[in-house]
Amino acid sequence: MPTTVILIDDHALVRDGIKRLLEDGGDYTVIAQADDGQAGIELIRKERPDLAILDIRMPRMNGIEAVAALRKAGDPTPCLMLSMHDSEEYVLQSIRAGAHGYLLKDTSREEFLKASGAVSRGERYFSGDLSHILVKHLTAGGGLPANQSSAPASAPNESGKGVKISRRQKEILEHVARGDTNQEIADALGLGRRTVETHRYKLMEKLGVSNKGELLRRARDLGLV
Repeated sequence: MPTTVILIDDHALVRDGIKRLLEDGGDYTVIAQADDGQAGIELIRKERPDLAILDIRMPRMNGIEAVAALRKAGDPTPCLMLSMHDSEEYVLQSIRAGAHGYLLKDTSREEFLKASGAVSRGERYFSGDLSHILVKHLTAGGGLPANQSSAPASAPNESGKGVKISRRQKEILEHVARGDTNQEIADALGLGRRTVETHRYKLMEKLGVSNKGELLRRARDLGLV
């Protein structure tokens, strides 16, 4: 069965381009389109798609407001924000509203399809260009759900309460300590690069650090590497 998609953007040419990209590049079917957030909500409630792709700036109701309204009503439809804007305000508002992903409109065809697939499965996906915003948000305590794998490993901290990380995160941390790049880690573990990045963000959040150097120092202090 193809993944069903609803497109919500106030520019018809943009919607047509996304529709062609999805249907030519993967197993997707665009079942409906809307040109504003309010109409988009009504279509989502009626059609129950596997994925909704929303622009941020639209008339009547913008994309962020539309996602927030869906979540308030208990609608779990995975939502991918697609925008020309990489501002911290838009990214964080989208996360808080309940969006599963945020992608810039100048992204590559390959990344767009990858993001669409990930979000349609309920996973998180954010454009690599937004990494600095997500790291800042996470280290400030904002939090971002990430897939965990296997049982957690733990290490004592100064207070003795323990810092828990998943086995997958520990594997990634060991590769980081060796100096491997995200892509090298992804290749070694059979993961997507974005998945590795998300695990690294989550590690930094758990350890209360904001960069690679601090991450490694903290991990060594706790005996994680």
